[in-house]
Amino acid sequence: MTSLHAHIVNVSGLKQALACGALLAVAGLQAQTLSSPIAPAPAGAKPGATAPGFDLPVGQGAGVHGANSPFPPLAARTDVVPWSVLTAVKTKTEKNRILPVFNLEQMALNQKTQRIQGFMMPLDPGEKQKHFLLSSVPLTCAFCLPGGPESMVEVKTKTPVKYSMEPVVVEGRFLVLNDDSYGLYYRITDATSVK
Repeated sequence: MTSLHAHIVNVSGLKQALACGALLAVAGLQAQTLSSPIAPAPAGAKPGATAPGFDLPVGQGAGVHGANSPFPPLAARTDVVPWSVLTAVKTKTEKNRILPVFNLEQMALNQKTQRIQGFMMPLDPGEKQKHFLLSSVPLTCAFCLPGGPESMVEVKTKTPVKYSMEPVVVEGRFLVLNDDSYGLYYRITDATSVK
C-alpha cells in the first residue's frame, strides 16, 4: 500500500467515525459514562487517599454490599463471629509488607472453635470444595466492592462443601495469622458446614 493510499484510507476511516459520532449526536445518543459508587478523592489528595465519607481506600476494610445487589446481605446471627470484629484489624508496614496488628478480641479467637458466615470463593474447580475463601461480600455481585484480606477467611474443610452463591456457615479451628505468605489474616481448619 502506498503512503497516499494509506492516507486516503485513514482519512476515510476518520470521516466514517466522525459521521457515526454526528449521527449518534443527532439521535440524542451518547457513550455511556461509567461511574463508581464511591466519590473520587478530594483534589490534590495523595494517591490511595479515601473518598469523602469513607475511612478506608478501596481494597481494605469489610467491603461494601451495594443496595442494588441481587444477593441479600449476610443475615444477622448471634452464633457466628461478626465480620465487624474481624475487619477491625489494624495494619503496619514492615520491609515492604503490610502486616496485621490484631486487637485482644481478635486474638481471643485464635486456636478456638469458631463459626463464620460468608460468601464462598472457590479456589479449585468443581461443585464441591474442600479449600475456599469466605468473604463478607459476594464477589459475583457487580454492585459490591470487595474488602481487603481482613474481609476474607481461608477455609480448609474435613469433607467437601457444595458450592453455593448463598451465604454459608462453617465451623472449625480458627487461626489468627500474623505473617501469612499469601497475605491472609484468618484461617479455619478442620471445618464442617453448619446450617
